[in-house]
Amino acid sequence: MYRETRREQIIQLLRKQGQSSVVYLAEMFQVTKETIRSDLAFLQKAGLIVRHHGGASLKKHLMQTELIQHDDLNISLLMKSHPYQTRSFHHHQVNQQRMAGKVCVFGSFNVDIVAKVERFPKNGETLIARETTFGPGGKGANQALAVHSAGAQVHFATKVGKDQFNAFARNHLESSGMNSFTLYESDRCTTGSAVIYVNDEGENMIAISPGANQNITEQETAELIPYISESDVLLVQLENNFDAIDRVLQLAKGLKVQVILNPAPYSPEVERFLPYIDLITPNETEASQLSGIEISDIASAKSAALAIHEKSGKHVLITMGGQGVVLFDGEKYAHIPAYSAVPVDTTGAGDAFNGALAASLAKGKNLTQAALYATAFASLAVERAGAANMPTESMVDARMIQQTISVNAL
Repeated sequence: MYRETRREQIIQLLRKQGQSSVVYLAEMFQVTKETIRSDLAFLQKAGLIVRHHGGASLKKHLMQTELIQHDDLNISLLMKSHPYQTRSFHHHQVNQQRMAGKVCVFGSFNVDIVAKVERFPKNGETLIARETTFGPGGKGANQALAVHSAGAQVHFATKVGKDQFNAFARNHLESSGMNSFTLYESDRCTTGSAVIYVNDEGENMIAISPGANQNITEQETAELIPYISESDVLLVQLENNFDAIDRVLQLAKGLKVQVILNPAPYSPEVERFLPYIDLITPNETEASQLSGIEISDIASAKSAALAIHEKSGKHVLITMGGQGVVLFDGEKYAHIPAYSAVPVDTTGAGDAFNGALAASLAKGKNLTQAALYATAFASLAVERAGAANMPTESMVDARMIQQTISVNAL
């Protein structure tokens, strides 16, 4: 038996029994006790087990009910990462405030450079910006902040470079109020960045340099198991390398954690992720690309939602800006009209919606209730400058009281 296979089987055995002795394992695998001790030393170094006199037990977070009862978790994902590889990451607990619902957000961090212009420049044209600002962004970071602002506990996992933006990212996350985060660092990639134009109508154009967001390793995704396993919802976008997204989604499926996929920015690769998710949340452009149906109104959005459901078998929620939201759960359609708002900056509207949706679902709301809350949350977010400038729970509650929105069956 190969050494790697034996070590995987030791983990599987400890999942079932909780602990075992060196003598028992040596007899079972027909190897020497010295070989088993070497295996256990390897697994302890990897952070998977705890050794004790004469044997070992599985590390506490891997003994949770979800892992013991279900065999869907791909243990080989844990075994592929070499424990002696040099790693640079930061697991940070910000505060221990108790809030209902837990969300793990796996995604990007970017530094946003925002230029406010009267209109978008034409090809080859130079415009004078009214104002230029520098701030935190990235779909993952924005959505994690929205989860926190919407009143759920959140763990955010992302990766940055060892460059001039590193301290900026760390300071932002530490001061955000989020419960905890994992900040990996890359030796060879820069921190992600985005250049954003915002015109007088609040519309935006964005160019992204992903940097370290595209360099998340197998080992780094495996280290997120304890945070995913204790969450009610995992929220993921498409600004990270696709192999890392694939591994995180597989882990969440094995752990029976509800998964929301926000397919932004759109890529045809999204179809490979559909078997591992529960809910997909495209905007009208992304839904048109995924379904092959051009969306122009509620009726066409309804057709696109059906096409996406037939392709994926999952719940579909299409955001349509001023036209609201169209839902399809496989049986019933619903339309949630948009709340009235005076847009200042629509850059983070989708991120605000997805974060608030995940928070509301994690707190036990059904999909329609969560989408209604997220719609109100996003309507307030677009009235604030900056993609990371999120409203508070009290502001959302006030808007929902001031504006009564009826959910329409389609």
